[in-house]
Amino acid sequence: MTGFTHHPWLKGLLGDSEAAAIWRPEQQMQQMLACEAAFTRALGHTGQICMDQAIKVAALITDFKPDLDAINTATMRDGVPVPELVAQLKRAAGPDAGAVHTGTTSQDVVDTALALTIKAFNDLLGDRLTFLAADFDTLSDQFRDRTIMGRTRMQAALPITFSERLATWSQPMARHALRLSRLRPEIEVLSLGGAVGDRAAFGDHGDAIAAAMATDLGLHNPSKAPHAMRDHIADYANLLSLITGSLGKMGQDICLMAQQGIEEIGLEGGGGSSAMPHKQNPVLAELLVSNARFNATQLAGMHHALVHEQERSGAAWVLEWMILPQMAEVTARSLSVAHDLATRITRIG
Repeated sequence: MTGFTHHPWLKGLLGDSEAAAIWRPEQQMQQMLACEAAFTRALGHTGQICMDQAIKVAALITDFKPDLDAINTATMRDGVPVPELVAQLKRAAGPDAGAVHTGTTSQDVVDTALALTIKAFNDLLGDRLTFLAADFDTLSDQFRDRTIMGRTRMQAALPITFSERLATWSQPMARHALRLSRLRPEIEVLSLGGAVGDRAAFGDHGDAIAAAMATDLGLHNPSKAPHAMRDHIADYANLLSLITGSLGKMGQDICLMAQQGIEEIGLEGGGGSSAMPHKQNPVLAELLVSNARFNATQLAGMHHALVHEQERSGAAWVLEWMILPQMAEVTARSLSVAHDLATRITRIG
């Protein structure tokens, strides 16, 4: 769950409402229900149950309103929300309960819901990367030929044009947009393996059921469920940290350019000080630095989560739930802040 969107005074600084809406628990529950409904429809498409039954039960699942309090209580016992969710769905389905979840496992549902969440979030990331690229083009048009002092190891070196420094902000972001497009087929993937990840519970129909589900949900279909192979998740977390790290460099540069005595940049709407009213603090630029350091710190945890013992881990899996949503919201916030900062630059040199 994301951490700052509902904080009474930090939400404006640290939160990102669009990202939080994608990652909020209620939305993730809807993604779990979407997975369960797609599985039931796939049973119909592959002839495991009649199509009329599949359509009826899938519609029930899609419209189902789970008892979240009961799921919360059960998760304290089970360590995962799916067993209680499935029990509620089966009770609602009554005589059609066999069309719900039969042969799948909790990780199939949670991981597929995660993939659907990431897919929606990637649309947001892609849009914001595109908007920021346009911001950089505007800055280039306005200030590319302005002269500033080039600095190496924080010491004055030789004069450069602003376009040289701007390139160190814009070019990494263009590479990150390419990385995102290349990574999407590897991270937006169906998880369907059953109890030990081998699809044995589905007999000869496992691959066909998976293919039908992937098409239904708009996900890619790997040959094996990634239950205990989490390199794609770590790679995605690495991309999030790369994005915030590159934006942190932009923020650090702006902080230094705005220093009194250097004043190579003019920013509209700086932050105030309670003790020194003459100051205009580069709050948004500082936030880019903070966010970069936050995600870099969290990335180590995501690499710890690579270590899934045997066919499934509880401990490493939960670590992903704790870390990845926060990294996502921080990344979205940094992209929003960078856009805001770019539009606030009134002077270079």
